[in-house]
Amino acid sequence: MSRKIGIIGSGPVGRVLAEGFLRHGYDVMIGSREPSKLQEWQQNTGGKAQSGTFEDVAAFGELLVLAVKGSAAKNALEMAGANNLNGKTIIDTTNPIADMAPDNGVLHFFTDLDHSLMEQLQAAFPDAHFVKAFNSIGNAYMVNPDFQGQQPTMFICGNSTQAKHDVTQVLQQFGHDVADMGGVEAARAIEPLCMLWCIPGFLQNEWSHAFRLLRA
Repeated sequence: MSRKIGIIGSGPVGRVLAEGFLRHGYDVMIGSREPSKLQEWQQNTGGKAQSGTFEDVAAFGELLVLAVKGSAAKNALEMAGANNLNGKTIIDTTNPIADMAPDNGVLHFFTDLDHSLMEQLQAAFPDAHFVKAFNSIGNAYMVNPDFQGQQPTMFICGNSTQAKHDVTQVLQQFGHDVADMGGVEAARAIEPLCMLWCIPGFLQNEWSHAFRLLRA
């Protein structure tokens, strides 16, 4: 299992996941368009994490995490450099959220139900192994969440069996029950789970929940 983790993106999701990987003993580098703004965050981790540009991070990581706005995802990967992505597993946390206010609590996407953002990224970087994960739960519950002893379900998909195996190991360490939904096309169904997850938040300011798949 890869122990060097590169986090492309330094917003709340990127920082929460970086801290989670650190707690589980991984070597972590987090990337930003402006690495200097991460100095205080690095100090708060006791200097355990490294920081750099997206290119630095992609070169460092054996396993990568894409944690930027969906609208910025392709550009962030271009800045990381295709050569640094080739052959690597990329945990894709992104959602194609449009820059529009929710409609009665329902987010707008810039994709449709026949085209997911993950498919666009996989097509743009065909030699990388994308695995959708962490896109349908709040960042407060991404790492070892406590739902009264119940594990939330993390729905994943991707074309590489080995990449999904590696990501499943991470998700299990992070306290999630994993449900593999198949190939990259399944992102058409997984990405809209973000919409569903957000509705109680926008309508009732309730953000403390997660999905669970029940199996007979």
